[in-house]
Amino acid sequence: MAFSFLKDITVVECSTFVTGPYAASLLADLGARVIKIESPPDGDPYRYFAPDPFFSFNFAHLNRNKESLALDLKSSKGKEIGLELLKRADVFVENFRPGTAERLGLGYDSLRALNPRLVYCAISAFGQSGPYANKPGFDTLGQAVSGLLSLLSDPDEPKVMGMAVSDYVTGLSAGYGILGALLGREKSGDGCRMETSLLQSTLSFVGETAAGYLRTGVIPNRMARVKNAHAFAFVCKDQLPIAIHCSVPEKFWLALLKAADRMDLAADPRFKTRDARRQNYETLESVLAAVFLTRRRAEWLQRLEANDVPSVPLYNMAEVLNDPQVRHLDLVEDVAHPQAGKLQFVGGPVRYDGLTKEPSTPPPLVGEHSAPILKELGYETADIEQLVAQGITKRAQA
Repeated sequence: MAFSFLKDITVVECSTFVTGPYAASLLADLGARVIKIESPPDGDPYRYFAPDPFFSFNFAHLNRNKESLALDLKSSKGKEIGLELLKRADVFVENFRPGTAERLGLGYDSLRALNPRLVYCAISAFGQSGPYANKPGFDTLGQAVSGLLSLLSDPDEPKVMGMAVSDYVTGLSAGYGILGALLGREKSGDGCRMETSLLQSTLSFVGETAAGYLRTGVIPNRMARVKNAHAFAFVCKDQLPIAIHCSVPEKFWLALLKAADRMDLAADPRFKTRDARRQNYETLESVLAAVFLTRRRAEWLQRLEANDVPSVPLYNMAEVLNDPQVRHLDLVEDVAHPQAGKLQFVGGPVRYDGLTKEPSTPPPLVGEHSAPILKELGYETADIEQLVAQGITKRAQA
């Protein structure tokens, strides 16, 4: 669903896969009109990330509330149309490899001369300049080079993460940056160019851990914060996992011992102080793991909750989406596409009290909105037919 904060803002998105599309989708959630320019005939490669007759669920989630304009920006006419559109736009989002936008005639200097109020968002893998600027980059590389993966994986047996954390953090950072630039434009009257990258955004995301290294010189691993946070994951008698996070307050540590009927550990010199527990974390984890194997997960959750221990079941995705709290918050929405049928998505990350939301529109087929957008720009039906015949644009098949 979408709010109406940005209802008068038009975003032109020339991006593929995750980072740029996620940034633009966050703006669409806030009510902006997002026109996604896609190269004909196939469009964003993320449409085909998973097999589906219409679009992959990966693409669909990131491209709700958008319009698709199929446009060959490498052709002179396609570029002309793109510039016509950008002359009227408020925001431009691109995640080309550095230098590509300039070669297409879509660099910031060119667009600023055309539209001084334009907020220009450039997203890259490693930054627009420097020794890595021209390297290709995807999520895993962003996780690795930023240090994030070292905090989530065992360095002796490294494993790639099962979710595009770096991509989404970068998209979120870009959306944050765009909103800041729009606010600045309200004060100055001028747009600006902003940039972010997988490297910069993800390193900022792990800034707390970086601050620790900069202060102490100790290189952290995946267990460093876990030990400090007194966080645990245990398997229960029914082989279902559970997660516990005691953090700093001593009351939560003592509450855990009470729930586990192991108050004797409070006097054990290995665990008596917070620092001792940190130093002997592996031993403590082993002792408690044996305790949690004695009861079923539902029993443990009941006992832990009764003692106010910060704990939850460690869910798989099916369990998450069936959880009563998720249903109570109405976090899953139904969206219907006239051809693809019923779709379901997790909605946006925030809610606003007292404000109504419009239902989300479905993700578009390639070029689904080409004709109406071109007509807005003054093109007649015969002109559009000619552009289709020349391969400069494409209309979605009915």
